[in-house]
Amino acid sequence: QMQLVESGGGLVQPGGSLRPSCATSGSIFTLHALGWDRQALGKDRELVASITSGGVTNYADSVKGRFTISRDIAKKMVYLQMNSLKPEDTAVYYCRATSDYSGYSSWGQGTQVTVSS
Repeated sequence: QMQLVESGGGLVQPGGSLRPSCATSGSIFTLHALGWDRQALGKDRELVASITSGGVTNYADSVKGRFTISRDIAKKMVYLQMNSLKPEDTAVYYCRATSDYSGYSSWGQGTQVTVSS
């Protein structure tokens, strides 16, 4: 089971940028699909972005063209570059790892992103 620790959230004005990071450990990095989910207050958790072990990316329609997921295999890190942020992007953002072998998913503790003027 992979352990995940997010960092890099914060408060930003509309139109600004943030780049949360996720440090991983405890399992084989390259045998996991990785992603970011978010959960706004009073709403269900939703997928934001994902990258397969083969490097194929996928995004929610609401963030396409604004967010970019990337990974550093050597550092075992996952990143989410968020540009042109909107108030509706306000949520707790969770890093997710899903094993290619078992299909089991694990999440970090989350990092708060608040977009407000």
